[in-house]
Amino acid sequence: MFTGGGLNTSSSFGATVTPSSANPMKDFEVSSPPDDSISSLAFSPSSLPQNFLIAGSWDNNVRCWEVEQTGKTIPKSMQTMQGPVLDVCWSDDGTKVFMASCDKMVKCWDLASNQTIQVAAHDAPVKTCHWIKATNYSCLMTGSWDKTLKFWDTRSPQPIRQLPLPERCYCADVDYPMAVVGTAARGLIIYQLEGGPQEFKRVESPLKYQHRCVAIFRDKKNQPTGFALGSVEGRVAIQYVNPQNPKNNFTFKCHRTNGTGGYQDIYAVNDIAFHPTHGTLATVGSDGTFSFWDKDARTKLKPSEVMEQPITRCAFSHNGQIFAYAVSYDWSKGHEFYNPAKKNYIFLRPCYEELKPRQST
Repeated sequence: MFTGGGLNTSSSFGATVTPSSANPMKDFEVSSPPDDSISSLAFSPSSLPQNFLIAGSWDNNVRCWEVEQTGKTIPKSMQTMQGPVLDVCWSDDGTKVFMASCDKMVKCWDLASNQTIQVAAHDAPVKTCHWIKATNYSCLMTGSWDKTLKFWDTRSPQPIRQLPLPERCYCADVDYPMAVVGTAARGLIIYQLEGGPQEFKRVESPLKYQHRCVAIFRDKKNQPTGFALGSVEGRVAIQYVNPQNPKNNFTFKCHRTNGTGGYQDIYAVNDIAFHPTHGTLATVGSDGTFSFWDKDARTKLKPSEVMEQPITRCAFSHNGQIFAYAVSYDWSKGHEFYNPAKKNYIFLRPCYEELKPRQST
């Protein structure tokens, strides 16, 4: 599967695209998108010369595309699970993809052989999977609705460690040596991964409503130092693990529109991603928009036009040149608003300049 030339990162990504109501931002459309709502997106790591994108979906499949410098995407392969796929992640060397599913399993997809093998199991659907590359060990972290967090040496059928969660796992992120997990009932736990995974501290949630997504950010020295947490109530919290000043922690409103009669329509924040170079961030929501933000200047860098459907997930390529976002129904308005005639999309946007932080005057 991994053949062909390397990715030329110096040339500009993309050409012009005609706008449409489905693609108001004129971004590049990924070919052969999933047949159902898109639950997860991940770009290949910097260890690979080419750029690949994987997406997990409620149609039980995980798809892989090669992303060319022109913005063209080539479908490479697809694997099927026995239930909706809730999360996907890459191994650090880019040779394997892990797929977490409602079938209570996580499978490892070896891209060279195009074979899959089961590497993790839970007693309920597996909501998150993250690869941990530590100095003295490597493992897969899986969070489930069975209220456990498990760590797996993928060569062994038993987890190397299992930690209880206060509630079902709803979201997680890993940036060694730190992991953060958000659970039902607004649980929030930080883990220390150095030497072996262990609970570091439980944090009082800064948000009043259900957690939906979490993303770790780094400081100026490139060390993981805090996280952004998104909720169903159109709000994001910026939290430092050890804030120098309590005012460093703050929340901001997003994904809200002015409704009728002076009321605001409030939408869920479905995903958050930090730019790998600039440290700025993107949020995507049930309102069908994405926004780029500078958390340090506390300003919005760019809002998007409104898509035909909610944006469920987003991801940056490893060098921060490409922003991928998935447009598909997220069931936030229930069954009556589901329109099977509306197609699912994944769009790619050249984003490096748009996410540069504001220059302080």
